[in-house]
Amino acid sequence: MTRVDPPFDIEHLEREWLEADGFGGFASGTAGMLRTRRYHALLLTATRAPAGRIVLVNGIEAWVEMNGQRYPLSMQRYAPDIVYPDIAASLIGFDTAPWPTWRFRIDAQTRVIAEAFVAKATCETVLRWRVEREGDARRDTAVTLHVRPLLSGRDYHGLHHENGAFDFAASIDVECVQWQPYHDLPVIHAMTNGAYEHAPDWYRNFCYVRERERGLDFTEDLATPGVFRFDLVSDAAVMILSARVSNSAAAGAVQQANALAATEMDRRAAFTSRLHRSADAYVVARAAGRTIVAGFPWFTDWGRDTFIAMRGLLIATGRIADAESILLAWAGTISQGMCPNRFPDYGDEPEYNSVDASLWFVVAAHDYLATGHASDATRERLHEAVETILSGYTQGTRYGIRADDDGLLRAGVPGVQLTWMDAKVGDWVVTPRIGKPVEVQALWFNALRIAAQWNPRWSAAADRVATSFVQRFVDPQTGALFDNVDVDHVPGAVDRSIRPNQIFAAGGLPFALIEGDAARAGVAQVEAHLLTPLGLRTLSPEDPAYRGRYAGGPLERDGAYHQGTVWPWLLGPFVEAWLRVQRPDAALHSAARERFLAPLDAHLDHAGLDHLSEVADGDAPHAPGGSPFQAWSLGERLRIGRLLDE
Repeated sequence: MTRVDPPFDIEHLEREWLEADGFGGFASGTAGMLRTRRYHALLLTATRAPAGRIVLVNGIEAWVEMNGQRYPLSMQRYAPDIVYPDIAASLIGFDTAPWPTWRFRIDAQTRVIAEAFVAKATCETVLRWRVEREGDARRDTAVTLHVRPLLSGRDYHGLHHENGAFDFAASIDVECVQWQPYHDLPVIHAMTNGAYEHAPDWYRNFCYVRERERGLDFTEDLATPGVFRFDLVSDAAVMILSARVSNSAAAGAVQQANALAATEMDRRAAFTSRLHRSADAYVVARAAGRTIVAGFPWFTDWGRDTFIAMRGLLIATGRIADAESILLAWAGTISQGMCPNRFPDYGDEPEYNSVDASLWFVVAAHDYLATGHASDATRERLHEAVETILSGYTQGTRYGIRADDDGLLRAGVPGVQLTWMDAKVGDWVVTPRIGKPVEVQALWFNALRIAAQWNPRWSAAADRVATSFVQRFVDPQTGALFDNVDVDHVPGAVDRSIRPNQIFAAGGLPFALIEGDAARAGVAQVEAHLLTPLGLRTLSPEDPAYRGRYAGGPLERDGAYHQGTVWPWLLGPFVEAWLRVQRPDAALHSAARERFLAPLDAHLDHAGLDHLSEVADGDAPHAPGGSPFQAWSLGERLRIGRLLDE
């Protein structure tokens, strides 16, 4: 796991860690303990997994007193840009193995170790502190820890401000202190071996720099109901935070924390690699089943993201039962041949506004069935779901999605974003791609080929797509592929923009739609214009519409999202296509691992620690952006690692 040692700089201090609870909730923060996002919190829980997320405990103010001196163990940033207290000098180490752990130097012989982890068995956040003495340090010198919890009680997308409705009242029962800031939110339970002193106050004007950079509101006020005091000489200090009563509340706080740590340590030790352990964060509960969260901190589960990520996160890592559970759950959501694109944070009505989510479902189902683990009942249910999708698309469904006379799949109406390039600002669809997008044809062909394995009626349709595709999509000027044909449903209109979507015709899917010269030309064009160490650009830098930086407010960021911004997950289909157009052997695989995977692995120590980011700038040095913890980025890294015999 990631280890960060001195000297520290601001880039080190603001790298982020994640502890997911398996229900959509999580704890997260930075190596330097500065909260830089509204989403950084110690207790952020999903009230109806994996959505309905609320922030209950945002953070803590912690310090130790020894020999009459005060030594801070936490750091805050206040508006306009004031960091206080500054722990950079005393913070001598941070790592994420086996969970976020900080090491502080108090004096020449005294260190304090602080830990934070989420126990998946109980969805509790466990905080622990202990003192370490070295050399001839006196073991009886008092070391007193003070911890002030910083509370809110808000939607995780929102911000909290001082108000008279906040209820500071505390309920104290032996080693458990409880607060309920707002009557319609869960009770906050803090199980601890510390002495609690009720001392209500407000901490005002916290400044979240990542939100400021994103052009959003970025200041917040937090309430603190009181202070916990611990004698670190006599025992370690523990605090177990939960939005529900612990099943083991009768046990002592220290014993309970130790038991949770032992259970969690065993669970994490069972993963075979750092990547496998990180992949587990995205697999969460939904209703009675499972789903995949698209990313942290702000995504829930999205259709296409789930099925793309599943191939690496679950199937390539042998988590076949989870893959089955998710596929069966999503099979029950199909409507008019369409899988939902996403479920909203609130409410139960899914959104059906994607042409490719259903086709990615078919691909994921194929990969799962190929493992040979499916029961007859599961195989029959998935076959039925695939047949429903293909029949719906053949006959026609929402948003003009239907098989055209040439066998290709047409889709799109003004004002709706249907492909994975789905940025929309108000009424502005940045990359509408109405017509017959290239990757949609590759997915459609694969879905037909997959279904033809058990139902021959789809074979002729697949053959027709293959023939029409070569006739319609190969650009006679370059030999590569158009990004879209029949643009805006105008027969013969083509889009020559150099984008990564053509790569799916040659790689990333079970069946290649093109081979030979067209495949080699497409791979070469993508490699020349779009390849970066962190993935593929979404538009050639030579295009007038190219945007090299993913930054600014929502309008600027969404305008750049698919206009040059790099996406790490696209490296998966690229590497597969790159291998297919050559003569793969052991030497080529070794070269591919060094050239394509090594830069991704280096990124595991930056931005979201142990994870891969959602996007990066198209321009060098390709600074990461978007979500720092993204499911399909990590999933494709795992899938291609397996393809390369890693």
